This record gives sequence, C-alpha cells and structure tokens, in this order.
Amino acid sequence: MSDNRPTTFHLDHAVGHSVDVRAGDAPLFTYVYRPDTAQLESPKPYLHPIRTLAGDVVSLFRPHDHVWHKGIAWSLPHVGEHNFWGGPTYVHGSSYVQLDNNGSAVHRGMTALRGGDGRADIAHHLDWISQRGQQIITEHRTLTATVLDDTSWALIFQTTMTNVSGATLNIGSPTTKGRENAGYGGLFWRGPRSFTGGTVQSPAGTGNDDLRGTRAEWLAFRGRHDGSGTSSTIIMIDDTANPQHPPQWFTRSEEFACLCPAPFFSEELPVAHEQTITFRYAVLVAGGDHGTDGTVALADQGRAALSRWTAPSSTGEPA
Repeated sequence: MSDNRPTTFHLDHAVGHSVDVRAGDAPLFTYVYRPDTAQLESPKPYLHPIRTLAGDVVSLFRPHDHVWHKGIAWSLPHVGEHNFWGGPTYVHGSSYVQLDNNGSAVHRGMTALRGGDGRADIAHHLDWISQRGQQIITEHRTLTATVLDDTSWALIFQTTMTNVSGATLNIGSPTTKGRENAGYGGLFWRGPRSFTGGTVQSPAGTGNDDLRGTRAEWLAFRGRHDGSGTSSTIIMIDDTANPQHPPQWFTRSEEFACLCPAPFFSEELPVAHEQTITFRYAVLVAGGDHGTDGTVALADQGRAALSRWTAPSSTGEPA
C-alpha cells in the first residue's frame, strides 16, 4: 500500500445480513445491516469487528456490562418517547427503568454496494420502528472506506434522517433528562477491554474521563492490545456542517474505552414532522500510538478525507 497505487477494495456480501470489507488482503470491518438482536437491545446495524490495516481488532461486541454496545453504531437513547439505544431508559427521579420503548432501525434496501480502486461504498435505506410497530423515522445511510497511508484508513459515515412520526421529535440524552454528564447518543464506538485506562486526546491536549462533556471538532483514543502489546489509535471527527458543531463528547477511559460525538449531549434537538437532518463523520483507524503531535497530524488526515468525500451513485444492489 506504499507504492502510491490506489488500494483495491473487496466486498463480500452475505445477502440479507452483512458486508465484509477488505483493503487488498487486509480485512477492515464487517457491517451487519440486518442483525439478529433481541428487542431489549434496540436492534440496529453495527460495525464489528473493526481492524487496523495490521489486523488488530479495535472494537468490542456486546460486552457484559452494556450488551447493547456493538462496535460502532448510530444509537440514540431518547427520540421522543422512544429508545433506539438499547436497554433501560433514564427517567429522572427513578434512574434507569426498563420500558416497552426499545425501537429498531430496520434495513429496507441497498442503494449502493461497490468495491474497487480507491474506496468501498455501502449505502442503504432504513426505517426506524417503535416497539409498538409505528414508523418513526426514515433514514438513508452511507459508509465509505478509504486507505490514507501504510498505517491508517478512514471510514466516512453519513446519515440523513426524516421524521415521519406525525409529531415533533425531541432528540436528547440522559443528561437532557436530568442525569449529569451522561450525554451519550450518536455515533458510538466501544473499544477493546485492553484499551481501558488508555489516553483520550482532543485538539486542546490529552486526558481521559475529564474530557467528557468538552466541546471539540475531534477526539482520539490511544490504547494497547492484549497479547501483542501493540497500540492502536481511533479518531472521530465531526463535520463542520453537523448540527451543534462542535459537539460535546461522551468519552470514557477509566471504566471502559468509548468515544461518541454527542450532538444532543446537553440540549435537545427538536425535529418537526417531515423535517430532515443530516450528520457526517470521519472515523480514522490507525495502527500504533503516534504521540500527541502525531495524533494531531492523523486528525488532519481524517479531516481532509472528510472534505474530499462525495456521495456514491446508486447501484440498486439486492437487499
């Protein structure tokens, strides 16, 4: 991948279930778009396993402490009265309560599925369905993978969501419902167990849990793997056109590794009936710990990849 020729991407489609994406011979991720998930966990598409170009796994699937955490997923805990995150819902004064409100993000059809030189594209339509069976949101989602250099690759994730519920939806978080500093919701990454205690970095410097709730255009997580003892870096970058940019971030290191640019951290976003909202992110996956300055340089690469991105044309692939 160092001879300046475009990387050839290969997609293996298990029709009706998932897509495996490889860059040359290197497996990058599996995107499970029609999961076999219990209703309690708010079924939704997810990416897992996610790997560096060297093959190290940088995601965790269904950890026992939060079984609804699945690699990287677009997850929203408070969409009006609905929970599209999974598990119990935060109710002020009662803490977390298991309600009959665990909705599902349901795949409806592929619009693009393409490998080849330079990039891989997956795009599809989804319906967000309440636990009672009501259509709440329609979504079109696109994932694009590109290789940046010998150690890093980037995922561009875009979601366009339209409220079809018939009423205004207030999208929020446990913090907007009264729980302090728990503003999770959005594009959520859960890292390997061995990343616990790793370094979180923002444009302002390094830390760990103290960076939760701060605003920044990007956040990085630098962690180490069991077994090999090698390191990897994950960087999530918020597009400047996203609502609430720059977002507050939900991150943890001391209990477990996670990153989430959380646009609804401390302020609800009202979405009127038939209103459409769009969010776009870059997720950079790099082998190694590049230090403080090197991580900033990686974030710049991710920002450049985000600015270069163009939406794929429709290919009308099978569902």
